[in-house]
Formats: sequence, C-alpha cells, structure tokens
Amino acid sequence: MSPSPRASAPLLALTRAVSAAIGRCALTHIPRAPIDLAAARAEHAAYEAALSALGATIMRLPEAPELPDAVFVEDTAVVLDRIAVIARSGEPSRRLETAAVAAALSAHRRLEAIEPPGTLDGGDVLRIGGRLFVGRSARTNDAGIEQLGAAAAGEGLEVVPVAVRGCLHLKSGISEVAPETVLVNRAWIDPAPFAGLALIDIDPAEPFAANALRIGGAVIHAAHFPRTRARLAAAGIRVLPVPQGELAKAEGGVTCGCLLVPAAAGALR
Repeated sequence: MSPSPRASAPLLALTRAVSAAIGRCALTHIPRAPIDLAAARAEHAAYEAALSALGATIMRLPEAPELPDAVFVEDTAVVLDRIAVIARSGEPSRRLETAAVAAALSAHRRLEAIEPPGTLDGGDVLRIGGRLFVGRSARTNDAGIEQLGAAAAGEGLEVVPVAVRGCLHLKSGISEVAPETVLVNRAWIDPAPFAGLALIDIDPAEPFAANALRIGGAVIHAAHFPRTRARLAAAGIRVLPVPQGELAKAEGGVTCGCLLVPAAAGALR
C-alpha cells in the first residue's frame, strides 16, 4: 500500500522484476494455469511505462529468481508519510521478499515492522485521506491490523478494519479511482465501512476489475476489463489500460506491481 499521490507530487515507484519462478506462485482463489514468462515480463514492462507516463520515476529491484511472487512488491510494505511499515505476510513463502524492499525504502522512510503473531499484506491496505482501510483476510490478521494502527496513529491516521470475502486482498475488491471515489465489487467487499464515498460498481461480468491504481487524475487498469473501464470513463476518469493477462494468472492486479513513494517525503524522516 502506498499513499494516494497528488498529480504534481514527485514520485518514486519501487518495482521488482518478474521472477523466473513465477509459475510456482502462491494461489488462493483461482486455479493454477501455465504462465508465459516472456509475456508476463512484457506486461510488467508496459506497466512500468504507464507509471513513467504518469510521472513516476522507476526504482527497480533486481529479479529474485528464488521468490515466485516477488514482482508483487506492494504486499511487502505500507508506505506512509513519514514511515514505512514492513509487512509480514500470512503466506510464509512471501516473507523472504521483504529484506530487499526494506533496504530500498530505508533511504526514504524510517522503518517499522509487523511482528509475530501479526500478519499483514500491503494489498490489504487502502488509504483514503486520513483513513487506512485494512482488510481482514487470509493474509492479514487482527494482530497485524492492530500493529499497523499503532504505527499509523503517530501520523494521525485512523485504521478501519474491513472484512474481505471471496478474494485475496482488500484491493482485489475495492480501490480508489478519484478523490473520495472508489471502484467496488460488492460481492467481495461490504461497502458499509466506505459510507460517504462515491461508489462506482464494476461490471458484474468482470469480478476482478475493482483493482485500479490511482496516480493523480488518472488510473492504471487492466486492459482485459473493457466493460468496467467504460464505467470509469463515463464517470470522467482517465484510464490507462495495461496488459495483465499473464500476471493475473498469478492472482496479481495493477496495484500489486509497485510501491509508490512520494520523493519529497524523505525529508520527513
């Protein structure tokens, strides 16, 4: 999870190369299918190009060939204004991913960490204004939510727990697409905790389409969800579609592939 950036804010986008072992990725809610490694890497390159087009400077970590899910770098940390909280995934195979991410983030934020028995994935954390909505999922437990709340309180942020059902992460089912506006799959996420926000419903034929990455006045969105993209466009939201078909086989979405770090915040350490 990373802050919702202003369009004019200098940004770093921490990314990581697609692992050659991505075919052995951890899966929770979808069946395993063969992943074309070359195609997945091409998709990730197109995604990084979209990040650059929206003003982000790419800070790329090298491939971790022994870590199948390492490209999904968002899950390894929660980047706030002054600190970064290093996550501890409920999926043990992903916990080795955090060391390289922590080393990269240490130049930009003071680091804190989720400790046992807490678990937390960054994909379960959605910041909207002064609130952190945190999904209670197979990857994030109550102890992890409590620890994140204690860390976030120092920045004046309120943590709002949200039940997650039928999907991997909170942001599989809801994401911010404009100020005070979210894209939601109500079958997976109860909208009640988001009262007061404008809701845009996904097209029912595209259940995975609620995942979008907002940068300023635009969102990056998977190209294989044209019906939901039309709904976003109808709401006046600029959409940059990117290919995600192979990465989606690894249960990935467009928020998963980066950690956004407003560059100026390094002065706040």
